[in-house]
Amino acid sequence: MKLFNLVMVLNHDESKILMCYRSKNPYKGKYNLVGGKIEENEDHLESAYRELREETGIEKDDIILQPFIDFTWHPINMKMYVYIGRLNNHVNLVREIHELLWVDIKENFFDYEKYAGEGNIGHMVEIYKQQRNILFKD
Repeated sequence: MKLFNLVMVLNHDESKILMCYRSKNPYKGKYNLVGGKIEENEDHLESAYRELREETGIEKDDIILQPFIDFTWHPINMKMYVYIGRLNNHVNLVREIHELLWVDIKENFFDYEKYAGEGNIGHMVEIYKQQRNILFKD
C-alpha cells in the first residue's frame, strides 16, 4: 500500500490554515495542505514532521502535531494519514517547491475548483471546528 501524509497547520490564533498552491500534478493549480510520501519503514508522525520541515521550514519546536484523520482508498491501494497542529509562535515560511500561503479559516474549502481533495479538506476543516476543544486544550 502507498502511504502519504497531509498536515493541517493552523496559525497561532487558529484563524488561518497553511496551504500550498500546487504547481504540478496531482491537483496542479489548486490549493492543498502540505504533505507527501511516507518512506518505507518511516514512522508516520516523523514523516509528517519531515515533510513539514522540507516544504515549509516549520520545525518540530514550532508546532505539536497530533493524529487527526486517516483515509484509505482501497481501489488505488493508498492510505493517507492526516495530522493537525497549531503554531506556537510566528514562523518565517521557506518554500520548497509550491507557493505557500495562509488561507482564512472561513473560506469555502468545499470549492472543488479552488481546493484539492474532492471536498475532503472541507470535511477536515468542519471536523476541526466541531472538535476544536478536544484537539487543543488551551
